[in-house]
Amino acid sequence: MKPLRILIGADTYAPDVNGLSRFSSRLAAGLAARGHEVHVVAPSHDGPPAVRVEDGVTVHTVKSHRWFSHPTFRVAWPWTTRPRTARLFAEIAPDVLHVQGHFPVGRGLVHAARAAGTPIVATNHFMPENLVGHARVPRPLQKPVTKIGWWDMNLIYRHADVVTAPTPRAVELLEKATGMTGSLAVSCGIDAARYRGAEPDRDGPVRVLFVGRMDQEKRVDELLRAFAALPAGHRAELEIIGEGVMREEWTGLAAELGIGTRTSFRGFVSEEELVAAYQRASVFCMPGIAELQSLVTLEAMAAGTPVIAADAMALPHLVRPGRNGWLYTPGDVPELTTRLAALVGDADMRRRMGAASRDLVAAHELGATLSTFEGIYQRLLGRREAGAVRAA
Repeated sequence: MKPLRILIGADTYAPDVNGLSRFSSRLAAGLAARGHEVHVVAPSHDGPPAVRVEDGVTVHTVKSHRWFSHPTFRVAWPWTTRPRTARLFAEIAPDVLHVQGHFPVGRGLVHAARAAGTPIVATNHFMPENLVGHARVPRPLQKPVTKIGWWDMNLIYRHADVVTAPTPRAVELLEKATGMTGSLAVSCGIDAARYRGAEPDRDGPVRVLFVGRMDQEKRVDELLRAFAALPAGHRAELEIIGEGVMREEWTGLAAELGIGTRTSFRGFVSEEELVAAYQRASVFCMPGIAELQSLVTLEAMAAGTPVIAADAMALPHLVRPGRNGWLYTPGDVPELTTRLAALVGDADMRRRMGAASRDLVAAHELGATLSTFEGIYQRLLGRREAGAVRAA
């Protein structure tokens, strides 16, 4: 395959810690490792614009500002970002643009690519619940903000030559909300081998793990209440990795429920510590209701961990009830307690379901995702070249 110059636009990128930034950085590094020239444009992690090279990728950052209601969320203002992204686009002159959102960075790059006639691929990671949670939108305004958010996204993504989303459920949501058709489901993908390790210690306590933002749509309070309701006699510990606006409240809830000494809130951890946490976990729980795929659930599955997840959004694509874990009705804490108790109390079930998780995650290998996007880029460039020949 002929090496391409690929520009990835993302409104959050490493070292930010969230699913979108982790996917974008893995996509960029993976494409660079395959011989492509890869550039990324993203908001600065600490404010000032800069250029750096990491994992073979040239990362151009634009000036960003801290969002007033969130400790880690940063935004790039559109009135300064659009001229900057236009200049960067002209300097980079990519063969193809691949944006990860419709916010200021993605928006500016799409306008520049459209003016230049450059093929555009757009992947949707947008969920209204994530937007209103991050921005702390008051409840009475959440419904109109959600409607405006989808309308605004459609204004930008309608210019893309190909639109993708991580799962069939995510595609269904996108098309229903915007009226788009023809979108493709392409898994975010993971390097499954990175997470494989020895089985958890059968003689130690059963470790229940959650990884994700400490924000309202993740519903960690349901996990805390279910864990506290486990029958007496279970030797279990709960490990929670992630940061967010709800951490203090949920830490207080754990103490109130009497599980503070058996629950560790670890905040952000390094990639190495995260891998170690997956490998020592006995059960992974994802109670979130706004998952378009859930990379952390895929990572836990790759480590050979059974999964209990909310029966919401795209999580049913990952959890096969009775095979690699269980689904439960969001908000039904007694049902979650029952599912947790069954796995916490049965080592053989955990081992069997963990092995099934490893089998199921094979369909989400990063290599397949990279090949799919390479194929999309090449098809779009082929169409453009054919059109230029006909015009000549």
